[in-house]
Amino acid sequence: MTHSHSIHRIAILSVHTCPLAMLGGKKTGGMNVYVRDFSRELGRQGIRVDVFTRSQDDCQPMIKHDLGYGGRVIHIPAGPEKPIPVAEIGQYLDEFVAGTLAFAERENIHYDLIHSHYWLSGMVAEKLRDVWGVPIVHMFHTLGHMKNRIAQDESERAPKERIDGEQHVIEIADRIIAATPAEEAQLNWLYGANMSKVRVISPGVDLERFTPIPQKVAKREIGVPPNDKNILFAGRIEPLKGIDTLLRAISLIQLRHPEAVENVCVAIIGGDPWADTPDAEMARLQELRKELNITDLVTFVGAKDQEILPNYYAAAEMVIMPSHYESFGMVALEAMAMGTPVIASEVGGLAFLVRDDENGFHVPSRDPEALAERIYCLLTDEACRERMGRQARYYALQYDWEIIVQRMLRVYEEVVGETAVSPRPDPTIHEQF
Repeated sequence: MTHSHSIHRIAILSVHTCPLAMLGGKKTGGMNVYVRDFSRELGRQGIRVDVFTRSQDDCQPMIKHDLGYGGRVIHIPAGPEKPIPVAEIGQYLDEFVAGTLAFAERENIHYDLIHSHYWLSGMVAEKLRDVWGVPIVHMFHTLGHMKNRIAQDESERAPKERIDGEQHVIEIADRIIAATPAEEAQLNWLYGANMSKVRVISPGVDLERFTPIPQKVAKREIGVPPNDKNILFAGRIEPLKGIDTLLRAISLIQLRHPEAVENVCVAIIGGDPWADTPDAEMARLQELRKELNITDLVTFVGAKDQEILPNYYAAAEMVIMPSHYESFGMVALEAMAMGTPVIASEVGGLAFLVRDDENGFHVPSRDPEALAERIYCLLTDEACRERMGRQARYYALQYDWEIIVQRMLRVYEEVVGETAVSPRPDPTIHEQF
């Protein structure tokens, strides 16, 4: 596909997480997939993309061409070249800015636009704009204030530095992309964002990778007995994902309808269940599984590569997303594209993706009773499961990346057009009045 617009090359910033990382790790999830697949589709549509991310491994080459035509991932050394907590990355942003500027200068590259992801990247974008003079389009992916609204204790709260950082990025960005109308509303009432800068463009899904596979074939691929029924959770292992609600729901079904779960396996994808010192949430969930006496029903299978995820979705009767907060819910969309019904909390992006009783079910978050009822219903009613699976796939088609990227390009055009017309006001002028 050729394009006749003013956008030729863009810089994408994903400072704290690399789009090539394996999923379900400590901080890898929907945003990684988003940046990777979005960049690939931009390349297909004839736009050169450089994704800048912090180097977390000194053995990786600085530049990787794993994004297909025209796309590169550039690892910028900033701080120790190993994974470090997100909370510490803020100290190395200046080094990241310097490395990025040096790279562009060395290659003599001019970017038309910066697209930053997550607030840390937004802080970097501002400094790059001061030098490059190009507009910033920003996406948050998750919002600190939303995290705090559902935090159960201090450790789950977003630090003040993040809230202030988000507030600052909202002020300086030329455009803010919200994934859903829910996020648009949150930017408005929690942050007082200037709404004329906000556009709602949902993430897409790779419909070639996530396309229905016969269940028998998928089960064979991942080594699941053909007559077993599977219930799946996929995501990071952290409290806001609500995995404990799923475990409690399963134990309720076992108590009330033991026959319904006789040959059922609940697979939890994500994290590292075999670590010598599992992190707090993994340990808590494994303990809860023991307490609820569902050890033979629930298996923690660890993080899985995106290449084999489709087989897990296809082998499952349903995918469960019991999150307390989910800005979008990439996993729900992937499962739907595979034709697998989703039962999800009615929160954030999930309330918007899953249509209750149409392509899946909604349940209130933190409500094991309601979740148990819906799981039992899908386990025992095959006709309902098939109908929802069909609708789910049909619904997912509107999230084809090609459509999503074309929407984004219109925003790019608009903002580049504006910047071309009006030079940035000189900040020193304002100070005199």
